[in-house]
Amino acid sequence: MTLADPATGSADTARKIWAHSGDSHVMEPDDLWTSRLPKRLAERAPRTERGDKYEIVYVDGEQIDRQLNDFMDAMRPPGFKDVTIRLQDLDQEGVWCQLAFPSSGFWTVNIADPELARAVVRAWNEWAADDFMASQDRIFTPAIVPLADIGDAVAEVEWAAEHGFQAIFLPTSVPDDKAWGLDLWEPLWAATEAAGMVLAYHIGTGRNNVVYRGPGGAIVNYMETTYPGMRVVSHLVASGALDRHPSLKLLIAEGGAGWVPALGDRLDEAYRQHGMFVRPRLSRLPSEIMRQQVYASFQHDVSAVQVIEGTQYYNVMWGDDYPHLEGTYGHTQQTLRQLFDTVDPRIVERVLRGTFEELFTVPPMSDDKRESLSAAGDAADRR
Repeated sequence: MTLADPATGSADTARKIWAHSGDSHVMEPDDLWTSRLPKRLAERAPRTERGDKYEIVYVDGEQIDRQLNDFMDAMRPPGFKDVTIRLQDLDQEGVWCQLAFPSSGFWTVNIADPELARAVVRAWNEWAADDFMASQDRIFTPAIVPLADIGDAVAEVEWAAEHGFQAIFLPTSVPDDKAWGLDLWEPLWAATEAAGMVLAYHIGTGRNNVVYRGPGGAIVNYMETTYPGMRVVSHLVASGALDRHPSLKLLIAEGGAGWVPALGDRLDEAYRQHGMFVRPRLSRLPSEIMRQQVYASFQHDVSAVQVIEGTQYYNVMWGDDYPHLEGTYGHTQQTLRQLFDTVDPRIVERVLRGTFEELFTVPPMSDDKRESLSAAGDAADRR
């Protein structure tokens, strides 16, 4: 899809490539929990304090130190905490809808006390439904569920479905005794499938991601965040969880997508060549389960687009990671053109809009944007 830069001023350049984002984030208000919970619970809810070098995250008595990156604050998009301005940012960047994961809400999964987990999660979900999503329909969040008690998790899924949520957020990393392939999660899978909701995992969640401090540590630790997403898929496929719930959809956000077909090949090999050790038996090959039920989002990965035609793995969607540093704000159109300039228009449509709309219900695009999209497609067809 060849579109020139709008800065050139030519007749065709004002037409944007419009996309949905399968990986964005909300920035919660600082008083989200203190304004909604009694003091004895609010003081144990997730909060952060900033020092000279570290940001300290407190979660129910635990302390997690994170090194500060001051320049990140300077690079926040204008609408990172104001939804009205955020919608203007989206129009500028060419993003129609966003699945917006939590920010401070990520830390709720570290709460082990069931009472606190229930209260903190419900306060977050009520804020997301009543304050954030009620004011507009283009940006929607997954619901958070309390993981300290499986019954509470199931109850929150049912509440979330009644209040219009389309997905639930889950962390990629959990303690070994709560690994995602264990049968203890079966009620959660059944409830989520019955509600028609998506299991939305975000990489880098559930634990401290600094696992190595040697040479190249910044790059290594960034890469380390992606591996747990692969483990989630491996566990839910090999354990039979997805096979038992064929309508259940699984999204791994921000971890790239090129690895999914390769992982499917590897799991198939294990299933075939080591069949005498395989328990449980599956009704489909692992790769078939993945092609039917596993989705992945990426931001900048060229390989995520390249593998689609060769492997026929189409469950790929793009994400802008707004408002995070790794995201595309300020250069979204440039990034999309670099990724999709020579790509089959059918794949462009699938990755930028079709996959997202297969998982989520979205509002109709406004007429002026749809005209721009149509004109862009016509230009691609003429190349």
